[in-house]
Amino acid sequence: QVQLVESGGGLVQAGGSLRLSCAASGLTFSRYAMGWFRQAPGKEREFVAAISRSGRSTYYTDSVKGRFIIFRDDAKNTVYLQMISLKPEDTAVYYCAAQAWDGGVILVAAEYDYWGQGTQVTVSS
Repeated sequence: QVQLVESGGGLVQAGGSLRLSCAASGLTFSRYAMGWFRQAPGKEREFVAAISRSGRSTYYTDSVKGRFIIFRDDAKNTVYLQMISLKPEDTAVYYCAAQAWDGGVILVAAEYDYWGQGTQVTVSS
């Protein structure tokens, strides 16, 4: 079955960096568009970044533009989220998602079929 496993979360000071990884198995990774979402305590899950199956198209929510980069390594069946200049408001559980799709990026959570279990990112001020 399809499995997505996130890693790389942790506690970091404001201004610091983290790289999240999402390792996929049970699917033909190159056929899947991928996304990162996050959910802070008491808030709804929100879109963070997405990448097309080709890797040529990416999209970011405004609050992370210029600070986060999404990229993929199809040889490793892994999508990454490189995060720099982290802020306390980036604190959340981060989830990766996958959807078989031959178009561009997918921004809506409901359009993804597969989800990981999440990894906690905590940014202290």
